[in-house]
Amino acid sequence: MTNWVVELGQVGADELDSVGGKAVNLGILLRAGFPVPDGFCVTTPAYRQVAPAVGDAASRREAILATAVPADIEAAIRSAYAELGTDVPVAVRSSATAEDLGFASFAGQQDTYLDVVGAAAVVDAVRRCWASLWTDRAWSYRETNEVDQDTVALAVVVQRMVDTKAAGVLFTANPLTGRRNEAVIDAAPGLGEAVVSGAVNPDHFVVDTASGAIHERRLVHDCLTDEQVRALATLGGQVQAHYGTPQDTEWALDAEGKLWLTQARPITTLYPIPPQRMDGSSPRIYLCASLAQGLVRPITPMGLAGFRLIATSVAELFGARVDEPLDGPPAYTEAGQRFFVDLTPAVRSTVGRTIVPRVFDVMEARSAAVLRHVFEDPRFAVLTSSRREAGGRLARVVLRRGVPLRVLAAILAPGLAHFQVRRTSARLDLLLAAASRSATARLDFVERLLRREVIPLIPRLLPAPAAGFLMLAVARIVLGKAVQPGELQTVLRGLPHNVTTEMDLELWSLAQRIRADEASAEAFEEPAEIVAERYRSGGLPKVAQDGLSVFLGVYGHRAVAEIDLGLPRWSEDPAHLIGVLANYLRQTDPALAPDLQFKAGSAAASAKIAELALRVSPLRGRIARFALGRTRELAGLRETPKYLLVRILAAARRELRQVGAELVAAGRLDSPTDVFFLNLRELRSPVDLRAIVTERRAAYDQELRRRRVPRLIESDGVEPETLAIPQAAEGALIGSPASAGTVTAKARVILDPVGAQLEPGEILVAPSTDPGWTPLFLTAGGLVMEMGGANSHGAVVAREYGIPAVVGVPDATTRLATGDLVTVDGAAGTVEKI
Repeated sequence: MTNWVVELGQVGADELDSVGGKAVNLGILLRAGFPVPDGFCVTTPAYRQVAPAVGDAASRREAILATAVPADIEAAIRSAYAELGTDVPVAVRSSATAEDLGFASFAGQQDTYLDVVGAAAVVDAVRRCWASLWTDRAWSYRETNEVDQDTVALAVVVQRMVDTKAAGVLFTANPLTGRRNEAVIDAAPGLGEAVVSGAVNPDHFVVDTASGAIHERRLVHDCLTDEQVRALATLGGQVQAHYGTPQDTEWALDAEGKLWLTQARPITTLYPIPPQRMDGSSPRIYLCASLAQGLVRPITPMGLAGFRLIATSVAELFGARVDEPLDGPPAYTEAGQRFFVDLTPAVRSTVGRTIVPRVFDVMEARSAAVLRHVFEDPRFAVLTSSRREAGGRLARVVLRRGVPLRVLAAILAPGLAHFQVRRTSARLDLLLAAASRSATARLDFVERLLRREVIPLIPRLLPAPAAGFLMLAVARIVLGKAVQPGELQTVLRGLPHNVTTEMDLELWSLAQRIRADEASAEAFEEPAEIVAERYRSGGLPKVAQDGLSVFLGVYGHRAVAEIDLGLPRWSEDPAHLIGVLANYLRQTDPALAPDLQFKAGSAAASAKIAELALRVSPLRGRIARFALGRTRELAGLRETPKYLLVRILAAARRELRQVGAELVAAGRLDSPTDVFFLNLRELRSPVDLRAIVTERRAAYDQELRRRRVPRLIESDGVEPETLAIPQAAEGALIGSPASAGTVTAKARVILDPVGAQLEPGEILVAPSTDPGWTPLFLTAGGLVMEMGGANSHGAVVAREYGIPAVVGVPDATTRLATGDLVTVDGAAGTVEKI
């Protein structure tokens, strides 16, 4: 067979990067000795001679199709084609520079032509391939993935057609479960295009790449022997080893039984496996702790640096020694710019199996269900030593921190719990007060804040709301069969002492003052970014200007995704908040006013307590009334620890911005906010940091495009959730009940609350929520979340506003679309399209 011609004129391997994904991969595979059909490539320089870089997709496409291929290029194509033989059938395949990126494969976005015969037909197919760079679907895909339209180019790969007996696709890792030691093969007779395009139902195989065992076999055509299936898996493993990452390949089997590789590209949908840092052998199970906190997006490098110190503090709380606090404890690890916790010791412990799922039952119910599925895996069986060690450590920490006494004190005297909150807040006021410090002193201060001040808040403040929910459980026991499922949710409506609810209602009050002032109301008809700029310059009407200043003076430390200290606070960029206020101004139905809804919820809760107490004996009624009263006094404090944590993070951010300003003055950074793409150790090094920041910003922007993040992931790449999908009634989505009530309305899918608009009464469908989202709740008719449990933030706020809510609904943001008419049943935990 003839040699692979990488470019007309035999361009060397060191120049392959200029020609696009397919050409690069095929050229490299051929040089590595893999069985790749011979051919040639018409590369980017040739394309650029005829391809215009102006206009929209249609005009660029039409310009290429209307232009003759330059004579010198046509002659070269004809000559290269002649080297393959006389009238050889070839595949003419597009190979764009934007293909096979780390975040998007662009598979099928440009055109391929098969069984092209004759030099003139090849020249014409090359031109049509060039034009296909500007198909509407390719243009749209690049727009979605934020690829600059004017930087892309396209080469054309021309390959000899293989006389195929069978062909298809081979993934060297299981794309559904994430398992890295499984090859997945789809095969059908004839050309592989039918398999790739979905035109046929293929034979399907799943092969264990270590043993060669075929775990799954689904036959339609029976076109491969077991030996050929195993040979494909072996060949795929060799390609994966060559590239160092799982591959999506296409292959063909010729009439003589020889396997050919016709394409290789990285699998872009696999989530990276967290590095193992703890002692012990595999398997391991990791929890995405940032996702469990409702944070779907990646975390900035400085945000991760902060979490490493906070994780160090957690480990030290349990008496563990951390060799390098800036790196976090061994149980802490990172992948995909999110932080994970190695849950293996807890999963292998009876105590861990008892406590951890129950915590997630109220925090993030879907994670609890998936975790219980993991318990059934014999690879994660309980170890006796882990059982004793975990129980002893937990008991020592709980007793040493006086948690039982704090719980009892809160039940007996709720006023003491509220006093503790006020005292802790006042102490933070003094600690976080801005002071003049050197850059080194500021970094020392930030490290001390994150390592010494965050975690101690939990045993100090969390026992009070825990006592409130304990009293709710006591009431449920006392009332017994006298209370119906979901009925106690009414008691949690309109809870007092919730700092986030107080914030939302204060924002609503500000909206009403703006509505009453004509000049202020008119100002809010402008886009949020313009209003924000007028606010920063002091140019808003007085009511709006002063109202925003007062609000931000109290709540300006909050933000969307606020647990990432690398993200701006509302006080820095109030555009999102202004957009929410504009949304409030569109709410004109007095009956839907959130403050009235909140008061109605409080009244309904009081009435429900009285009603429940009358259903049982006088003694049991008094106990139930006391317990539920304590629930209302204490449960609202659940938001306080996080509220104070965010204040600490905001203070740390303020200090780091000052450090950034000094580094800008020293010529080591371009902007003060560049510090958030570095870590604390790097900020102490005396080097130019700008190149690092540029690289990290690009990586962060790329990771922002990832839609699916696993709740849990195993050390072999398996995402247990893919193996534990709940069975739902036909057409219904199943989640966890969060706030009772039923509502039928149009859904609005919102992935990011910044700049989002929710029409009054619409059902908010979101991946998760934190306090930055809750202003949207005031006009929502219902809530559906992919994350969360019965006592997660979104569920609590939904109950307080009387909004029907279902949380922990897998893939809700992709299975529902904006405009769908849906019914949300917050008591049954179902979401159904109408």
